[in-house]
Amino acid sequence: MQKKSWSELSDGQKAAILTLMSVQVSLAVTAWTDLAFRPAEQVRGSKGMWAAIIAVNFIGPVLYFLRGRQR
Repeated sequence: MQKKSWSELSDGQKAAILTLMSVQVSLAVTAWTDLAFRPAEQVRGSKGMWAAIIAVNFIGPVLYFLRGRQR
């Protein structure tokens, strides 16, 4: 499969990419904000570790919300 430049993508493909990017950034920012304001006692593991994990695409923020926070 040959790589396409941005100008070679269809409008639908561009919209899909921009939507996915927006979702990714929103998830990460929300997770980092929650992590910053959540007391360390309510986080499983270190905050530094979770801050790095959150940076990993969609997986990081989802893992943080599912496994990183204590109720």
